[in-house]
Amino acid sequence: MGISELRHLGPVRLAAGTAPSALERDLLTRGTVSRDDLERAGWVRARSDASLDRILSAEGLASEAELLEANARAFKSRCLTARELTRLTQFHVDTPVETLIRHAVLPVVDRDGKAAIVCSDRRSSEAIRPHLPVALKPARVLFAPRPVIQDRLAELHRPALTQAMVTRVPEEESCRKWGQRREARLVAVALLLLALALVTVVYPRLVFGMLAGWAVVTLIISALFKMAAFVTGLVVGPPEPPAPQPLRKLPLPRVSVLVPLFRETEIVHELVARLTRLTYPKSLLDVILVLEEEDGATRAALAGIDLPPWIRAVVVPDGTPRTKPRAMNYALDFCDGDIIGIYDAEDAPAPDQIMQVVRKFGASPPEMACVQGYLDYYNPRQNWLARCFTIEYATWFRLILPGMARMGLAIPLGGTTVFCRREALERVGAWDSHNVTEDADLGFRLARHGYRTEMLATVTGEEANCLPWPWIKQRSRWLKGYMTTYLVHMRRPRELLRQLGTWRFLGFQAHFVTALSQVMLAPLLWSFWLVLVGLPHPLDPVLPHWVMVALGSLFLTIEVINLTIHATAVARARHKHLILWTPSMHFYGPLGAVAAYKALYELVLKPFFWDKTTHGVSQGVGHLRRALPRGSDGAFDFP
Repeated sequence: MGISELRHLGPVRLAAGTAPSALERDLLTRGTVSRDDLERAGWVRARSDASLDRILSAEGLASEAELLEANARAFKSRCLTARELTRLTQFHVDTPVETLIRHAVLPVVDRDGKAAIVCSDRRSSEAIRPHLPVALKPARVLFAPRPVIQDRLAELHRPALTQAMVTRVPEEESCRKWGQRREARLVAVALLLLALALVTVVYPRLVFGMLAGWAVVTLIISALFKMAAFVTGLVVGPPEPPAPQPLRKLPLPRVSVLVPLFRETEIVHELVARLTRLTYPKSLLDVILVLEEEDGATRAALAGIDLPPWIRAVVVPDGTPRTKPRAMNYALDFCDGDIIGIYDAEDAPAPDQIMQVVRKFGASPPEMACVQGYLDYYNPRQNWLARCFTIEYATWFRLILPGMARMGLAIPLGGTTVFCRREALERVGAWDSHNVTEDADLGFRLARHGYRTEMLATVTGEEANCLPWPWIKQRSRWLKGYMTTYLVHMRRPRELLRQLGTWRFLGFQAHFVTALSQVMLAPLLWSFWLVLVGLPHPLDPVLPHWVMVALGSLFLTIEVINLTIHATAVARARHKHLILWTPSMHFYGPLGAVAAYKALYELVLKPFFWDKTTHGVSQGVGHLRRALPRGSDGAFDFP
């Protein structure tokens, strides 16, 4: 609830005996803010983790310049422009630059030679003082816009920050060293392929039989794993959104949302429009559009948009690898929220989604460090590929992932609609800049460090990648990241077993090994359909006919199970039209095999290459407006 809504409720008075601060007196004296609006802002501040400056700015009651000038007058100080700030020498302290950037505080030597602290509001200066040396605690306070301070800090510490964003994750839990052993990796792979080719030439049926046998074993394990998650989800039921709680029992925290953008000029206007639909108090919302330094086109497109005060851009210094996790690692220090969320450029979140996330965290213990929302597609009618992709996502996010979570297994995160407690995220090193599926990797690193992830029944709409080659490129990146994640976490299997425990360790193996084996060995499994139609099979001379028939029957049974799960996933009002398309999922699989071979090739030659997904290809926006996730307009109320 914002001040505009409070106006409809009539006058709001602060508790008796509450004296206005120096800042409030200045704003009232100059007529910047009316007394009624100031009291409403104070009422909101008492029930949330937002400063008066943030509330007034987010509600459009005072501009940033007016608030800075008012702070300077109230505390007998002065404001600095960006040029004036660059003329002051930084006062060197041992405080980590990441802490200074988070609070937007820059210690300087003022023009009279004395130490001073430059901040954007009084609250920031008070929050940073425990982190500063004793000599600076009585220092005067100067004021400057928050982005100006953070940009100056980033400029002064660019080399250190550029290095830090690729080394946040401990080396033993990262894949960043792989690039240093490229020649050895190529030689090892070449020798392995040569040996496999020689063995295949000499013993073709043996090699075929062994690979086919492994494919059958992993197919059975995959089917059992999927059925267990499916049945668990049906028996336990979907996770319920947290019930509304009085604010005095659940103070609203600040939430920062990272939105990485790279060459997204076509959809930036739509993105900002979708973000403005969020109903969480804007004074507590900190949306950061993460831009790449070399992406001048997207920066120019954003420059033409009048962004609200709670949305700002952070430009990431150019470097390698140019990946989404690297950019988010850099932008994380610029966030001021206690909860960190992620959206993609094409996302359309439910309006009350962030309030649901906050309630979930408020009702959960500290070890519940991450919340994963449901992802869905808003263009399922565009073509056959979009329909199949929507069926796959509905199965994964509405049935399989919730089932895995209720079975007590660690789950791989999706790349968006992920919200983490900041403390836990920073403790595990945030994202691995070199892993192209940083989301799946983060899910298991959180589990290894004793944290839990839970699903939340809130939906974010995305654009289904519905062109064949872009789909293959996107899927190959996901599969390459899966391969990377598995190899990284299996460096020390005993340690992984100790950290995850037996049950979650087995779940980790079942998920990754079967997922990767199935897409890579899919052509071998397809060959068994020859048996069901009465055609000869390469293994006929080796295996009895009844075994071949049994295998064919097994595949048919598993196919029926898969169709049942797919149909159940889309048997809802919004996606019922897709039930008739579920049989065609059998023909959707071959694309995954092509993507798997591309992923394997890139894992050897280009492990850190980020094959970017193209957005904005949906046909028109009319269907988008009809399909946007809907939340309650009155998502929450103050008591």
